[in-house]
Amino acid sequence: MSLRAPRPSEEWSVYLTPGPAHRRLGLFCLGAGEERNPPRPSPERALGCHAAVLLRAGHGELLHGPSRRLTKVQAPAVLWLFPGVLHGYRPAGSGWTQSWILFDGPATAAYAALGNLDPESPVLPLDARSGDRHRVEQTFGRVLDLCRQPHPAVDVRAVPALHELLIDAGLAAATTGPDDADLVERLRDDACTPTSVPGHAARLGISVAQLRAATRNVSGLNPQEFLLAVRLNQAKALLTGSTLTVAAIAHRTGYDDPAYFSRLFTNRVGLPPSEFRRSGTVTHSVQ
Repeated sequence: MSLRAPRPSEEWSVYLTPGPAHRRLGLFCLGAGEERNPPRPSPERALGCHAAVLLRAGHGELLHGPSRRLTKVQAPAVLWLFPGVLHGYRPAGSGWTQSWILFDGPATAAYAALGNLDPESPVLPLDARSGDRHRVEQTFGRVLDLCRQPHPAVDVRAVPALHELLIDAGLAAATTGPDDADLVERLRDDACTPTSVPGHAARLGISVAQLRAATRNVSGLNPQEFLLAVRLNQAKALLTGSTLTVAAIAHRTGYDDPAYFSRLFTNRVGLPPSEFRRSGTVTHSVQ
C-alpha cells in the first residue's frame, strides 16, 4: 500500500508497506524515488533495509562501512546500501542525480551467498557501452513506474522486477569472458569424474583460485557447489530415465560409496534416491 503520493516534479518518493503475505514472497519493495543531490556531504546514516541507488548523472564518492571508507563513483553506476551499515554521499562538481529503491526479504541472504549483494563491493560501475547499463536501467525503471503510479497489485508486481534487478546487476558485476565460459563448460563435462577440486583445476591447467573465479563469474557458485549441482542433476536424470541401480548411479556420478551418495542426495533433494525415482518418473498413459 502506498503511504505517500509522488510529487509532480523531478524529485519524488513513494513508500510501501507490504503485508505478511507479500513478505513471504521472499523479496519485497519498501519504497522508491528520484532526487538530485547537491555538491556537499549528505548526513551519514544506516538504513534498516537494503537499497539500490542508480546514479544517473554526476560523480563523487560514497562513504561506506564502519571505517567510513570512501569509494569514487561515476555515473552510470549502482550503489548498494546494506541494513545497519553506515553510508553517506559526497557528490562533486555540480552534484549528482539518482534513483533509489528500498527493498528487503529473506531472498537477500541468498543473493548475498551468490555474490550479487556484497558489502565489500558497494559500487557497481555500469559500462555505458554494454548492454548491462540498459538492462539495469530498464529494470530500475519498471520498479519506479510501478511505485510512481501505484497499481493495486504493486506489492506483488514489484517482486519479479526486484529479482531481475539483482540478477542483472550480478551479471554486470561478473567479469565473465569467453575463457571463463569455456572453462566452466569443460568442468561440467568432467563433473562426474571422481576427483577433487584441485584435481579438476590441474586437469584444466589452471589454479584453484582461477577455477573458483570462473565458476563464481559464470554460475555464482564455488567449484564444490557447481560440481555437486551437476552431479545431482545427472543423478536425477538417471533415476527417472533409466533402470540402473542406485549403486550404479552413484558410481556414474562420481561417488564410490553408494551409502554416502544416498545420504548426500537425501540431504540436498529432500527425498532418498529410491523415493525420488518413484515420484519423479514421468509416466505416460496408454491410449
